[in-house]
Amino acid sequence: MKIVDLLPFAGCLLPFHALHAQESGQKPNIVVILADDLGFGDISAYGANGIVTPNIDRIAREGLRFNNGYAASATSTPSRYSLLTGRYPWREGAQVLPGDAPLIIRDTMPTLPKMLQEAGYVTGAVGKWHLGLGRGNVDWNREIIPGAGQVGFDYSFITAATNDRVPTVFVENGHVVGLDPSDPIEVSYRRNFPGEPTGKDNPELLKVHPSHGHDQAITNGIPRIGYMRGGKSALWVDEDMADTFLQKATDFVAEHRDEPFFLYYALHQPHVPRVPHPRFAGKSPLGPRGDVVLEADWCVGRFLDTLDSLGLADNTIVIFTSDNGPVLDDGYVDQAIEKLGDHKPAGPFRSGKYSSYDGGTHVAFLVRWPGHITPGESDALVCQMDLCASFASMLGMENKTKDGVDLSDALMGRSPHGRDELLLDACGDNVLLRAGNWIFIPPMVNEGYWVPPMESGRMKEPQLFNVKKDIGQKDNVAAKYPKRVARMQERVGQIRYGK
Repeated sequence: MKIVDLLPFAGCLLPFHALHAQESGQKPNIVVILADDLGFGDISAYGANGIVTPNIDRIAREGLRFNNGYAASATSTPSRYSLLTGRYPWREGAQVLPGDAPLIIRDTMPTLPKMLQEAGYVTGAVGKWHLGLGRGNVDWNREIIPGAGQVGFDYSFITAATNDRVPTVFVENGHVVGLDPSDPIEVSYRRNFPGEPTGKDNPELLKVHPSHGHDQAITNGIPRIGYMRGGKSALWVDEDMADTFLQKATDFVAEHRDEPFFLYYALHQPHVPRVPHPRFAGKSPLGPRGDVVLEADWCVGRFLDTLDSLGLADNTIVIFTSDNGPVLDDGYVDQAIEKLGDHKPAGPFRSGKYSSYDGGTHVAFLVRWPGHITPGESDALVCQMDLCASFASMLGMENKTKDGVDLSDALMGRSPHGRDELLLDACGDNVLLRAGNWIFIPPMVNEGYWVPPMESGRMKEPQLFNVKKDIGQKDNVAAKYPKRVARMQERVGQIRYGK
């Protein structure tokens, strides 16, 4: 797929000197909108066909559109970990977590929201969490500590994990929302509770059916991963999740309009189960997956309208991106493959979520700050892992993160140059290295997990691609460039193991 309608690179409209805080007395608000499993090719501003995303496109049109933006990992938990900590996910062995996993960000670890708190910001997290809560064996009927508060968020309204995993409840500031103490919650990822129906044994109770896995506890007619009992008054309704998160996000902004704020707004779309509000059901030719992309785009539009109505848009940096690449069949029968048509969720890139190929981590990356960033495009290599270091530099704060790089000049459009190299996490212990226009995938004995028709990208022989000439990674040129392969293999070891 061709990337279309891209504007020439342009620099910054106004001089940018550590925000001129001493002159204006204002720090910009910062909002990170993180989609879930949204592909580069799912956004019409990047050339999508089959779907139109006018509100996300607005951020692209009014801001800087990065062609080489990356999540740190091809899966959710690791990439979110890196975004908030500025650390490579494999340093903590971060992998996709069950819903009852302990918090993987240590209390003492520097994070993006902690740094912003020190800089005078009030911080909020709304939406999908999936970084663990508590210290193991969580009692969902009491205050859950540690959680988002210990990571650096003054306010949080989150799900424990993903919308396909139990517990299917919202957690606000460490407490399950709407819980009836006489109906306590119990959660297990090992065995079912006596008398509780499951998707496997009770298909007659389902309105959405599993394609693989996802056949355990049933909530709202949808089978999940894991088992759960109790908490009936606290269970979420999937069709209302987008509205709920949007309301909490806009309430946070309105409440803190008179002070600098940071909002981490983590959408749950288009992750499975794809159950849109009735306003969006059937509105896309792509089926439920397309419907929830439209729903996510609508949420973005309403959020931007809120910034406008409160007079905050000109003093708010908005970043839009995704936690990893796209996936079609990820556990439910929803016609994502059958109704795909000519649409390419990963755009010009190969494969998607879970994969070592570029579609796994190469994602949309948009930055808007009216009056400070000139609308256009940039080919700079940037990563979500670098946000903490970049904002620390912009605010005159110390960067305490281990792996993040100060890319403030690139993010603000002052420089066309970003990272020289980036080690990316695919799935499990698998990594790949991008250096300039070259991507190197080391040989791997274990092909690992992937979801057909996506390709894992993991082979027993080394793979080398020049993505400037071969954006779809069809021509493995490792045999032609053995010296480059050797250098990049050595560099992988140096970054990962200090060798």
